[in-house]
Amino acid sequence: MNKTENLYQILESNEKFVAQELYQDYQTDKFPDKRMVILTCMDTRLVDLLERAMGITQGHAKIIKSAGAQVHHPFGSVMHSILIAIHMLEADEVLVVGHHDCGMQSVGKEIFVEKMLQRGISEKTIHMMEHAGIDLHVWLKNFDNVYDSVRDSVSVIVNHPFLAEAKIPVHGLVIDPSTGKLELVVNGYEYSDR
Repeated sequence: MNKTENLYQILESNEKFVAQELYQDYQTDKFPDKRMVILTCMDTRLVDLLERAMGITQGHAKIIKSAGAQVHHPFGSVMHSILIAIHMLEADEVLVVGHHDCGMQSVGKEIFVEKMLQRGISEKTIHMMEHAGIDLHVWLKNFDNVYDSVRDSVSVIVNHPFLAEAKIPVHGLVIDPSTGKLELVVNGYEYSDR
């Protein structure tokens, strides 16, 4: 086995982490201290930056990451996680945090199919999925404007039938992945008074 591969580096780091009892600095329970859930993008530039820019530390919030910080389907896995965080894990607020220069702005069916073909996915498999009812244009929904995308995700969350009556504030923000500066797009406190 090649010990320079990522998996083996991770396992080696983990052995040291556990042996040195570094986990003690991260002890908390499953309930978020600040009682919030944050939906953000999986962009690598946000790893650690987002939390530091927001003043969030271990145990403060539930953090869900998805491509583009988007909620496409009201009963998909992203919304499922948000609802679990609220109804089971005592979160009382939701923050949707998109970011400038998001990769989801350039994703589309043609580019995605081209990348799949380069990775060895056959045209036959792609056509089979399309004929099985998977509309790649809808499934790979990109966006032109990050502010509109954040507003769309906030709307899906706020209006969810398992959430709307609870009057949970759902905020929308955009972060600059270079500086960490946050911009308020939707103030959920205004919505929760409806």
